[in-house]
Amino acid sequence: MNLHLFLSALRARCGVFALMLGATVLAATVVSLALPKTYKASVSLVVDAKEEQSLSNVLQPFMQPLERIGYLQTQVDILTSEKVARKVVRELKLAESAAARAAFEEAAGGAGSIEDWLVQNLRRSLKVETSQSSVIHVSFSSRDPRFSATVANAFARAYLDTTLELRVEPTRQAAAWFDEQLKSLRANLEQAQSRLTDYHRQKGIVSADERNDIDNIRLGELSVQVAKAQERTLEWETRLRQARAFVKAGGRVDKVPEILANPFIQRLKEDVLHGEAKLQELATQYGPNYPAVQRLLSENRSLRERLDTEMHKVVEGIENSTRQSRQNEAELRNALAAQRAQVLESKEDRNELTVLVRNVGSAQAAYDTAMQRYVVSQVDSRASQANVTVLNAAVAPLRPSHPKTVLNIAVSVVVGTMLGLGIVILAELLDRRVRSSDDLAQGLDVPLLTVLNARQSGTAYLGDAGAARRALPAPG
Repeated sequence: MNLHLFLSALRARCGVFALMLGATVLAATVVSLALPKTYKASVSLVVDAKEEQSLSNVLQPFMQPLERIGYLQTQVDILTSEKVARKVVRELKLAESAAARAAFEEAAGGAGSIEDWLVQNLRRSLKVETSQSSVIHVSFSSRDPRFSATVANAFARAYLDTTLELRVEPTRQAAAWFDEQLKSLRANLEQAQSRLTDYHRQKGIVSADERNDIDNIRLGELSVQVAKAQERTLEWETRLRQARAFVKAGGRVDKVPEILANPFIQRLKEDVLHGEAKLQELATQYGPNYPAVQRLLSENRSLRERLDTEMHKVVEGIENSTRQSRQNEAELRNALAAQRAQVLESKEDRNELTVLVRNVGSAQAAYDTAMQRYVVSQVDSRASQANVTVLNAAVAPLRPSHPKTVLNIAVSVVVGTMLGLGIVILAELLDRRVRSSDDLAQGLDVPLLTVLNARQSGTAYLGDAGAARRALPAPG
């Protein structure tokens, strides 16, 4: 069937087409006018979707849109949750309404809870929509425009309260948990500080660094003193060894370097020499028995004895100095060993003290961290504002949202047109008639002699079969 044949069939069956189109439009109009009117009220909410900075800087720009979509979907789930709907029922006291109770008795027959029934009905009539922005549109439909606006605004308030509750409740629990932890952490800190104080008191430590510095300084001083004592001992031992070697070799005591270097002994030697010279002079002049000679002889003898005594004293002094130097060196070595042991003991004490100080620092750091978290949790648990703001509150709609009469009629025109065309095509296929010369040329394998006008001045020459037989000549 080409377009020309289709238009011919449509022209021939225009009554059927018009009847179907009119019936469809009439039915749609009647149904639209008969359906109860539904009013939809909408409230707009702005959600501050702040994502946590948990991803790397490389992946974060790609993941942020997905996280924001997930966050908004979470908010949609909260809005449509049973918890929010139950808050709405309790806030508006719908369960106490006589009309609601009558509807519940009629629908459920009294079975179950009226609050659960209201929650389910509210959730069925609620619609939540999101877009690419952070705005969420909440719509509620009912037969009463004011009730629709009231319920939509109630859902917004219940959602705000639920969001704040979900935000505050974990922090409140965290604050309570940190409060319990702070007690044990405070006890640990006080115990660590008490151990450190007892250790200071037991060891007599005023300042650990100061004590350690004094011990090290004392150890260094003793090391220097021991080194000097060793040098002195070595020097005296060398002198004593030289003196003994000189005497042992047959030398005179007065030739010992220490005696030669002694000015007092040298003066005594000069006095002895001077007295002997004077004694020899007097003895030569007066004789050995002269009293002055005897007296001078006695004086010289005394000087020589004193000289010998002093020289022996010098030798004994070398020995005593060597002995004292050795003894002093030994004492200094003992003091150095004792100081070294004390430094080692101080290091051990310092290690133990370091452990105690570290324990106090760790306990203090743990307590400070817990205190900071506790303060943050306390502040967050007292938050009074959620991250959601009402952008546009719902108002009672002036026009119903359903049914949409104009749209339904327009759709019925399209549907009626399609149905009418379909019936025309179906009827034409079931009842095939010759409506033009093209039908004869396509349907019959006979030559076409001529084409007669089917209508002229409103007279149908081929109106029925009898007229067609009279008009056409009988075949010869």
